[in-house]
Amino acid sequence: MGMLDGKVGLVTGGGRGIGREIALQLAAHGAKVVVNDLDEAPANEVVEEIRAAGGEAVACAGSVSEKGFADRFIGDAMENFGDVHIIVNNAGYTWDAVIQRMTEEQFDAMIDVHLKAPWRILQAASEIIRIKTKEEAEKGETVIRKVVNISSVSGTRGNAGQTNYSAGKAGVVGLTKTLAKEWGRYQVNVNAVAFGFIETRLTEGTDTKKTITVEGNEVQIGIPTQNVEIAKRMIPMGRPGTPKEAAGAVVMLCLPLSDYVSGQMLEVTGGN
Repeated sequence: MGMLDGKVGLVTGGGRGIGREIALQLAAHGAKVVVNDLDEAPANEVVEEIRAAGGEAVACAGSVSEKGFADRFIGDAMENFGDVHIIVNNAGYTWDAVIQRMTEEQFDAMIDVHLKAPWRILQAASEIIRIKTKEEAEKGETVIRKVVNISSVSGTRGNAGQTNYSAGKAGVVGLTKTLAKEWGRYQVNVNAVAFGFIETRLTEGTDTKKTITVEGNEVQIGIPTQNVEIAKRMIPMGRPGTPKEAAGAVVMLCLPLSDYVSGQMLEVTGGN
């Protein structure tokens, strides 16, 4: 018996890195999972891994920033599994520049993916949650649902070169705390997790220019090796976190053990 048996979880950005680990851990605890990724291949790979382990999952590929995506994402959960219990808004990337060199396109892209997309997804789920909660109350049942929004210490403390990303991630905290107040009556826990230095393809040490293409835009990834070493020395635990460790903090807030925890912002930084 898993602690999430019978629950339906939705994870954006679930094909790689932290999101992949979140999806796998939710499934390991018994949840049925809707896995989103910008690209079909990584989403399908995670779905197949979950199914191979005896779990249930479906893929929902596409950009979270697209109009209409939120309804499709929530619709896939309802069509395949009939409910929505857990939503993890994890998808995102960075597109850095100091303010005098940052374009409005860069700024808008970060707000869209990190703040507006989660808002749209939660809005799309709102009526379903309201109706389900009413039905459960009429039966004398109480079902605790979970939302975990992914923020960053860039949003809680600021970070040079990231006015766009930091603004979006700071907004996530405000969104979280407000929705916790709105949805408390529906027995929904709404929390945020702000990551520090976690090892992913976006933060790997490199002395060569590496880029990825996101929705037609070439975005630089990686951190100069020297900066990585400096960052490690500033972390009390002496190392970055792993995607598995980062995911564990998120999944912890999805388990019944945290059913009275809501409106909180948890920093996951190795003590930094």
